[in-house]
Amino acid sequence: MLAEERQQMIMEQLKEARVVKLQDLVKRLDASESTVRRDLQELESKRLLRRVHGGASLLQLRSEEPDMSVKTFKNVHQKKAIAKLAAEQVKDHECIYLDGGTTTLEMIPYVCAKNVTVVTNGLSHIEALVRNHMTAYLIGGMMKPTTKVIIGSVALQTINLFRFDKAFIGTNGIDADMGFTTPDPEEAMIKRRAQELASESFVVADSSKFSEVSFCQMFAIDRAVIITDELPERVGSSILERTHVICAGR
Repeated sequence: MLAEERQQMIMEQLKEARVVKLQDLVKRLDASESTVRRDLQELESKRLLRRVHGGASLLQLRSEEPDMSVKTFKNVHQKKAIAKLAAEQVKDHECIYLDGGTTTLEMIPYVCAKNVTVVTNGLSHIEALVRNHMTAYLIGGMMKPTTKVIIGSVALQTINLFRFDKAFIGTNGIDADMGFTTPDPEEAMIKRRAQELASESFVVADSSKFSEVSFCQMFAIDRAVIITDELPERVGSSILERTHVICAGR
């Protein structure tokens, strides 16, 4: 198979799944690992994709955000491991904030602490919390149709009524200098305020989010502990100089 054909197939697979694993491409293309790595390098040089640990992801605009259905099926195993570790940080009788992301949604079945009160801006989250017989409050405001989270000025007024022992917040990008970022300024505003209202904050994010920078900063890197599946070597030292990182499986 010619390099052009392989690269076309790689891009087709990426457009379908947005993230592909190196070993899956090796099998699909019936090519050696070194050959596929060269293809990924060349496509990255053309700014058609971004290489990540163990594979590649499709480049997206800084202001572009996948909807909830797309996010749900990305990095599923990593999200479950991160969610379980994050849930272990919740203690009895705490009041916590759960941001409306897919990883925080995965946390809910793993929370074993007793008499926990949860505030969230996620529509899917409030339904899961009620099913799990947890005391839960949904902040009011405008619902963002793509991610099913509540945002806007009314949401900001509502969240100001609460104070949290811990906040668990999702992000689209983690960078040592730019901090935690997300595509939507209004959503960033709610995430920022949740962090400010919490005694302790955690950002839950899989390793593909490192070195990504989205449109709007939520808050600086030292404002939250990061819970992730793996800390990539290329960014490890710069991140660890500024904040604490908890990795699943360690």
